[in-house]
Amino acid sequence: MNWIKNVVRPRIQGMLTKKDTPENLWITCPKSGKMVFHRDVEANQFVIPESEHHMRIGAKKRFEIWYDDGKYEPIEVPDVALDPLKFRDEKRYIDRLKAAKTKTGNKDSVELGVGKVNGLELVTAVQDFGFMGGSLGMAAGEGIIVGMMKAIELKTGFVLFASSGGARMQEGILSLMQMPRTTVAVQKLREANLPYIVVLTDPTTGGVTASYAMLGDIHIAEPDALICFAGPRVIEQTIREKLPEGFQRSDYLYEHGIVDMVVHRHKLRDTITRLVLMFLNKPAATPDNFAAPELIEEIQEVEGEIVVSES
Repeated sequence: MNWIKNVVRPRIQGMLTKKDTPENLWITCPKSGKMVFHRDVEANQFVIPESEHHMRIGAKKRFEIWYDDGKYEPIEVPDVALDPLKFRDEKRYIDRLKAAKTKTGNKDSVELGVGKVNGLELVTAVQDFGFMGGSLGMAAGEGIIVGMMKAIELKTGFVLFASSGGARMQEGILSLMQMPRTTVAVQKLREANLPYIVVLTDPTTGGVTASYAMLGDIHIAEPDALICFAGPRVIEQTIREKLPEGFQRSDYLYEHGIVDMVVHRHKLRDTITRLVLMFLNKPAATPDNFAAPELIEEIQEVEGEIVVSES
């Protein structure tokens, strides 16, 4: 046995071989520029611990942190025509769809689920920006409608986590048609006297902002989310003026009355369940809203007068 050739040389080569480190172990904070370990970010609901920057979340991760113990039942959306226009730019539209499905594991940009949040059953739709920019197409529009109809069937609230770049250009007028279709579904939800809560996440733009994302009973924004129809760069180039600092960001929109509240991701569950219970006229089930203990009244007679003391 040649131990130098068979034992020593392989060990030396192993020591000199460069070990590749996975690229996704560390995340660069867009706000502070610091590197953060990915597990720390995930454990903090994808909020950077120091800067409090809210990272974008995929649909499945959103469901996991939204529902109690991450348990929920997916709602199936009927299949629609995949490429009715046979659209092609640099790549075929059908190929872009396949790539997006492989990347995210989703059927399309909108995923639906039903489960319990703080013990309250809710139907939820999540737009995944990772799937072709969360764009609104026929499948996404159908998903929103199916979700709202499910909420009506279960007589419960409907929650939307919006994140989109707008209408999907590869579907043309068929994409734009989803704007009035979803608006009709919102009206049916309203006629059923059921709450529709919208959470605007970064970014929510274009045709989604111009339709169902701004038709909720309550509009909640995550901190520093971009919420607009046309982006700030497009507006600046059009009007040839510099826009105010933070223009179209959630805090700016809250100050100007466009959104109802800006809520940290950690507080979304409690905030939304309180709102839904209020709309449904149901007693709150969270510890913060338990009824105050009854006061014990003691009746005493002092100099002929009756005095009620509380203890």
